[in-house]
Amino acid sequence: MSPIGGTMNLGVTVIRSRHSVRKYKNDPVEDKIVTDALDCARLAPTARNEQPWLFGTVKDPETLQKIADMADNGKFIADAPICFAVFGKRDAKYYLEDCCAATMQLMLGLQAWGVGSCWVAGEKKEYADDVRRMLNVPDEYVLVSLIPAGYPAEITIAKKKVLDDIVFSERYEEK
Repeated sequence: MSPIGGTMNLGVTVIRSRHSVRKYKNDPVEDKIVTDALDCARLAPTARNEQPWLFGTVKDPETLQKIADMADNGKFIADAPICFAVFGKRDAKYYLEDCCAATMQLMLGLQAWGVGSCWVAGEKKEYADDVRRMLNVPDEYVLVSLIPAGYPAEITIAKKKVLDDIVFSERYEEK
């Protein structure tokens, strides 16, 4: 049963079941799942239908280790069977919003297959340009996010705020 009564919607179930996963089994993520998740990302909403993104995948353990060494909050990337990299065209006015939407859809596409992931920041990070150069991505793109992914070895569920504490209707009033 859903919190609002009736049966649960499958899409809502996938969204509610997604949690950041930082510990992965060694099992590879099947190519059909990788392709499906990338297709979900490509279908994300985008301002003026610009689609200013470029998606990369990294499976090579040595490259994963190099990325992990660069990412100050992504050391666990080295242990993931795959890491996705989302880049946006620097000159697109809404590349950040568009690529964030694509990142989330990619993560939900993975979750629908039982593959866990974690969003690691790219944009505004000192290592963004180093990762871009290492992956041989043209300078017209900027790294927006890294998404290490794999079958969860462990899931830690972070406590989330309750809905009543973060929602208002019409106008905000102090509680």
